[in-house]
Order: sequence, then C-alpha cells, then structure tokens
Amino acid sequence: MDSVYELNGYRVVDLTKQLDPKTESRRCHLIRYNTGGLIPDYHTAMDLTSHLGTHCECPYHHFDNGRSVGEMPLTAFMGRGIYVTLDTLAPNSYITPEVLEKACGDWVRPGDIVILDSPYKLAPFTPDSNTEKDRRLFVNGDTARWMRSHGVKCVGFGDGVSVESSNEDVKPFHDICMEADITFLEVLKNLDQLSCDTFFISYSALPILELDSCPVRAYAIEGLPGFTR
Repeated sequence: MDSVYELNGYRVVDLTKQLDPKTESRRCHLIRYNTGGLIPDYHTAMDLTSHLGTHCECPYHHFDNGRSVGEMPLTAFMGRGIYVTLDTLAPNSYITPEVLEKACGDWVRPGDIVILDSPYKLAPFTPDSNTEKDRRLFVNGDTARWMRSHGVKCVGFGDGVSVESSNEDVKPFHDICMEADITFLEVLKNLDQLSCDTFFISYSALPILELDSCPVRAYAIEGLPGFTR
C-alpha cells in the first residue's frame, strides 16, 4: 500500500497502520455475506476492538462520565499537527516539561495535535514492550500537565514513545489529559515519510455514542495555508 500521494499540488502522507484480519493480534474479524436477491449484494459484519490499529482514544476510554467518540466535535479529530522528534534524550528517559519547552515551547499553539517520537523505535503493544529491547521514551503526569497548560487537543505517538510503561506513569497521564478532553492518537505509522514537521492532520472517528475509542484513517497534508510553522 502506498503511503505518500499527490493531490492538487499538495503532498499527502498516510499515517495509518494497514490491517490484515489474518495476522492482527487484536480483535479483527470480518464476516462477509450476501443478503440475497437477484443482484449480488455483499455486506461485511465487523467484529473489531475499539483499540485496533491506528486509533483515537477519547475521554470515555478512561472516565465513565467522559465524552464518548460520538460526543466529541468533528474538529477534535483534525487540525494543525506538529511532529516532535526528541533525539537528544537517553533511552528510557522521561519527556519532561523542560524537554518539551526546549523542543517545541515556542512552536506549539492552543488546539494543536502534538505527535511525540524518538529514535528508539519499537512497535507498541507487542511482547517486546517493557523488556530489555524496549528503549522508548516515557510519558507521565508532568508530560500531561505541559500538554494541558499549552492547550494541546490531542497527543499522538510514534513508535519511539511508550504509553504502556507502568501504571504509575500511564494513569496520571490519562487522568490529566482526558479530564481536559485531550485525546490520544496511537499506533501511527509512516512518520518517517513526512517532509516537514508541521502540517494539517485528520483522523476522523465514527460518531458512535458510548464508544470509548475508534480505529481511524490518519493522514497528513503538507503545505496547506494556515497549517505551517
């Protein structure tokens, strides 16, 4: 599957993990059936987890009274994306407010989608997570407080940042961000295909009430006016 496209003079980068029901470790079952009649009319019943592949997590994922996917405004799933690669930190370091301030403090704006990454790549949610092979950077409550204080509306993650390191780190990160309706965009791919660090990004989720998270088709469009540094 191609990951980079040209559309009316703009460069479009697909940031989504391609899914194959035959190999997915998370729930992904498709049931194809013909409804009958004189004309073949095929439908597919989808038996999927809400956290499948590239997905957006909403506050209802963490709080019973948080907003579900269907209650979030459409604009929660699009906006100015900034790609922040933290390449000066040692493996398994925390992404602190000081680190973020130095990396993008004069760059991030309220309403931005901040995608965090590092050179220490490891596919998330695999058996290698939290082993000696896992050198990814960590987030915690301090990371979340910085995001909240800067008005970020979504935090995205490349394969160089862990969101499953420990309960002590992950719980406050969720608590602080999702209380402010900050969503998470996880399992992003093809970030190395981006040619700039600021772009328009869309990852629209299906507006289903009582859904905590949703698989999305995430993509970046580079060069759109108003969505640059």
